[in-house]
Amino acid sequence: MQHITKISSMIKTVLVNILEIVIGLSGGLAVGAGYVAFLTVLGIIPRLIQLTKSGRFIKIYIACVIIGSLFGVHLSFTNTTWDQSNGLLFVWGLFHGIFVGMLAAALAEVLNVFPILAKRIGVEGKLMWLLMALMFGKIIGSLFQWLIFVQ
Repeated sequence: MQHITKISSMIKTVLVNILEIVIGLSGGLAVGAGYVAFLTVLGIIPRLIQLTKSGRFIKIYIACVIIGSLFGVHLSFTNTTWDQSNGLLFVWGLFHGIFVGMLAAALAEVLNVFPILAKRIGVEGKLMWLLMALMFGKIIGSLFQWLIFVQ
């Protein structure tokens, strides 16, 4: 009887492990596909290439996106730690901020959020002021979070 219980416990453990693997892979594929679709739909990289007239570097752009994604996954799933200088952290944070800002700007451009928002709240002639207020609010909020709130 104990032998059957032991076998049934082992089968249950194996099935749970297989289910966890399937769920993990499915989640990873869904997030990865969403990320690629998001970048594709927004057209961030082609828009950057068009604005900077740097089409000859397209392979470098592709390699940077792939390497950056793989590096981010590596950092997320391992216990890798670094002892970086403040200068490197500044540059790292700057690149993160640029990426998030461009992603938000591309999303806003695709959805025409700001002109619609300005029309709804009745400040159509003051769209530049609205954008500046949003930008400075984001900067001040981020500085408050990292300099005061987070110790």
